[in-house]
Amino acid sequence: MMLLTRKSDLSPNFSSDVQRFLYGKEYRAEELPFSDQVIKEHLNKGYVTMRPAITAYNAHFLDLFSYRKKWQCNRCGNRDQESFASCSCARCRKECVYCRHCLTMGIVRACSRLVRWVGPAPAASAPKSDGSELCTWTGTLSEEQNAAAFALDHALAHGDSFLVWAVTGSGKTEIIYKAIDRALREGHHVALATPRTDVVRELLPRLRSVFPTVSISGLYAGSEEAYPEAQLVISTAHQLIHYANCFDCIFIDEVDAFPFHYDPMLAFAVQKAAKPGAPIGYLTATPPEALKSAYLKGKLKGVKITRRYHGHPLPVPRFHWVGNWTRSIQKGQLPKPLLDWLLTKKQQARQLFLFVPTVTMVRELTETIQKEGFVRTAGVHAEDPDRHTKVNDFRNGKIRILVTTTILERGVTVPGVEVAVLGADDRVFDTCALVQISGRVGRSSASPSGDILFFHNGKTLAMVRARRQIEQMNKEGGF
Repeated sequence: MMLLTRKSDLSPNFSSDVQRFLYGKEYRAEELPFSDQVIKEHLNKGYVTMRPAITAYNAHFLDLFSYRKKWQCNRCGNRDQESFASCSCARCRKECVYCRHCLTMGIVRACSRLVRWVGPAPAASAPKSDGSELCTWTGTLSEEQNAAAFALDHALAHGDSFLVWAVTGSGKTEIIYKAIDRALREGHHVALATPRTDVVRELLPRLRSVFPTVSISGLYAGSEEAYPEAQLVISTAHQLIHYANCFDCIFIDEVDAFPFHYDPMLAFAVQKAAKPGAPIGYLTATPPEALKSAYLKGKLKGVKITRRYHGHPLPVPRFHWVGNWTRSIQKGQLPKPLLDWLLTKKQQARQLFLFVPTVTMVRELTETIQKEGFVRTAGVHAEDPDRHTKVNDFRNGKIRILVTTTILERGVTVPGVEVAVLGADDRVFDTCALVQISGRVGRSSASPSGDILFFHNGKTLAMVRARRQIEQMNKEGGF
């Protein structure tokens, strides 16, 4: 990006560089790759606006002479007063309040300013004059998928939000192609928000192969795939915090997933990124109660898909008591039930996901499995700098056993993989997580079944509910 530093750099009206960089987005002033002079001239001409990043609101009366200020972060919407702190600020030379809730996106203080473009919009992407589709996908949708794709597209085209409640492995991504294609041909900006970086990295090449003539950005922490004029943005929910009044339509993939479901900031980011009245397509196998209730009461349009695209039932998890398995691992030994299962799967030449509750257990269990002779074993977790390389090696068959936390519970598809959860009774494995983990198995039409095993030291309600939910979906699907 060219840095503009002189008044002469400006056109008589505005700089197209500033317009392209800021349109549909909102940044801290210090993040902008333009000089203060250029931003000031755009501000004076009414092409950009500035507002405080943190403001006081709703002061509460304490006594006749004092009030207590309450703070709001205008970037992330945070109003939790425990998530604010103060520090000596080198910029304003005062004790300055800052927001801890969105600190990973760069610090915002009370003296910070958020800059947004309010001038003319860039020339819209013109619809294809011949009316031909942009989507080049040549696959075939099942009858259920096809009906869902038409219903979704019809609802979004008329400005109505829509829920796709579909079992894991039902082909939700393929279902949204039709709606994305129509929106792009109409010159709209579309976002697909996903829960985690791994999901963005998996979806990005898929969508680029399906829409080869469309400019597509992939946004996640450390991404180098950001293009200011992209028609289609695939992003982690966190990265949407930079957008404002930008998208004509937003799809939220796995809306139940942590952290979106548990973090109000991410819901705020989606609403801020959408244009007023923009419809939202919700995609999930396990909808949150609020969405489920709205759908069942007819307040939210939607469709429920109870069968996978290949027509086979969902693999149902088996429970296997394993005793005090943590003590065995700490002694450098594998619990016998787990060792027997690993040996059986080695003979069958199966690739395996092995989910555990903690990062420490990833490291300890990976080392123990390798010592038992399973040399093509690796462990991954959210902070692993080699995580993406290991996942790719697993996809390519170089790694046979991948020990992981819940970071890979969704969004990663490996045909023929089988799964075990060691410590399925740990509270980190709630019902949604166990359903999603089970959904890693049998996703391929070539391998529509497989083993999903919950090793435990006592059944939990989450385990029972997960199995019951899977069995209910199979029942509704006619199995």
